[in-house]
Amino acid sequence: MHETDVKGILSAQNGINIYRGCTHGCIYCDSRSKCYQMHHDFEDIEVKVNAPKVLEDALRRRRKKCMIGTGAMSDPYIHLDEKLGNTRKCMELIYSYGFGLAIQTKSARILRDLDLLKKINEKAKCVVQMTLTTYDEALCKIIEPSVSTTRERFEVLKTMRDNGIPAIVWLCPFLPFINDTEENIRGLLEYCIEAKVHGIICFGIGLTLREGNREYFYKKLDEHFPGMKARYIARYGNSYQLHSSDNDRLMRLMKSTCKSHGILCDVNECFKYLHEFEEKNQHEQLMLPGLEHLGMD
Repeated sequence: MHETDVKGILSAQNGINIYRGCTHGCIYCDSRSKCYQMHHDFEDIEVKVNAPKVLEDALRRRRKKCMIGTGAMSDPYIHLDEKLGNTRKCMELIYSYGFGLAIQTKSARILRDLDLLKKINEKAKCVVQMTLTTYDEALCKIIEPSVSTTRERFEVLKTMRDNGIPAIVWLCPFLPFINDTEENIRGLLEYCIEAKVHGIICFGIGLTLREGNREYFYKKLDEHFPGMKARYIARYGNSYQLHSSDNDRLMRLMKSTCKSHGILCDVNECFKYLHEFEEKNQHEQLMLPGLEHLGMD
């Protein structure tokens, strides 16, 4: 790891990335792409040491409450956060200033902060986003080697369900010839149904590759799936979007399953939900100190 000070952390879309880089080792990770101009090794985590202070400054200046998102580029619950706790520090600020939270992760470490997630959700809105790609646990450990397995993430989703915290699941990416199967899709959907997730985001059955993450992905294919790299090159060349040959059928299966179980599956509607701020318990927040015993309503 290495430390840096940042001048700002809140994006125009109200997103934050508390760290840069990741140690979860997912073989397909788009954040490795050179277009993001990360000038250090991906596993050499950049720790924004002043992230909480800069975030507080930004939240204090905001006149209108909104949802704050995190996890789009770097998982907030990487291994280092167990020691540093910067994710919780930022969440505490989001809670204290009355903002909502849309947090995305693949790690069961999020359960460490369940108490805070519940408090945010009581005051505003808290949405937990969890990525699921691979139902088979052994295959999951190859594709996503240093993070919670799919079963462990499913347990997180059930915990969120039991605590009234809504969840959006990202079902992506799916690697052609590897986990783009009906069996895999059905297994993941069953998890989502049982966990009563609010919505599912899936852009299609496939993945994207560009300079930076393509080379790493092919290296890992050579390690774990001998001969697979040649199949990819023969079929896709240097394409950015790599769609499964079974894309249309599997997307129909996904959409029909979501519809029958009341799960939101339109991508635009899911993003709208993630960005819609809700303020709760307004009566309690407006109650004048010292008058609670009067039972005013």
